[in-house]
Amino acid sequence: MALVRAAGIALAVTGAAHFAAPKAFEPVSKLAFPNDTDAWIKRNGATELALGLALTTRKTRKAGLVGAAVYTAWLGARTAYNRKSPS
Repeated sequence: MALVRAAGIALAVTGAAHFAAPKAFEPVSKLAFPNDTDAWIKRNGATELALGLALTTRKTRKAGLVGAAVYTAWLGARTAYNRKSPS
């Protein structure tokens, strides 16, 4: 479980980075969220920070794993949908 904890820390740091350097996340965020990208960068940062922190402790790890799986699937679906949609 040390690997999951380390991944949680990395995800939490990435989430916090959305607020410290939002422009770094703009190119990838535009793929899934072409409209209102700046707001979605913050929302995704908050989500990744929360999920990352959930993965760091044994008590919340299962919920964090489920949340991370759902979040990853949702992001993938949003990206795929927006790649098919005409711009």
